[in-house]
Amino acid sequence: MGRAFEFRKARKMKRWSKMAKVFSRLGKDIVVAIKDGGPDPESNSKLRAVMQNCRAANMPKDIIERAIKKAKDKDTSNYKEVIFEGYAPHGVAILVETMTDNNQRTVANVRSYFNKLNGSLGTSGSVTFMFDKTCHFKVAKGELDPEELELEMIDHGVEEVFVEDETIVMYGPFESFGSMQKALEEQGIEIVSSGFERIPNVPTKSLSEEQTAEVEKLLEKIEEDDDVQQVYHTMG
Repeated sequence: MGRAFEFRKARKMKRWSKMAKVFSRLGKDIVVAIKDGGPDPESNSKLRAVMQNCRAANMPKDIIERAIKKAKDKDTSNYKEVIFEGYAPHGVAILVETMTDNNQRTVANVRSYFNKLNGSLGTSGSVTFMFDKTCHFKVAKGELDPEELELEMIDHGVEEVFVEDETIVMYGPFESFGSMQKALEEQGIEIVSSGFERIPNVPTKSLSEEQTAEVEKLLEKIEEDDDVQQVYHTMG
């Protein structure tokens, strides 16, 4: 069990506790996936992956259908992904992934969170180098042997494999997502969920309880924003 496992285990995803927020963000993922590759999951691997994540999150079918209809009926060309980089107090680097149809609003909101809570919004490239962008797949374990699966998937980019409850989790470089997805589907292996993560290269040294609370206050404020999809940080 390596760095990805430890990162995944330690990371607290408090914002996912509010299901309405989860569904809203998955709905945006659907819109962007359809915008990029069309509404047919059979020919759109990105949409296929998002639909798997919707099922893993127990997203109601009617909400999924509404998101698909919205993507088909509405001009979504103004939706775009925007990344913000900056620092929380005590030198903790923060990377914020957003999906927005109003960049001016999102920039103003994110900047205000940093300013009000003793952080500083940086320029493009100021902290991205501190994170490795990875992809991951969670598959149903069933009768699969994790070691055998790892050997089979190495040629497709898999770098780390570990068991988590009744699933097998695989990590690889960001650019290996398509190859890993195709290999799993061709083998008939059930994909429970998949996605991307940014794993810190060197986590920030341990902070005091008071310092940690100060950083978490900023993280939580950012995560509450409707335009924010993911928030990553280097706090250990």
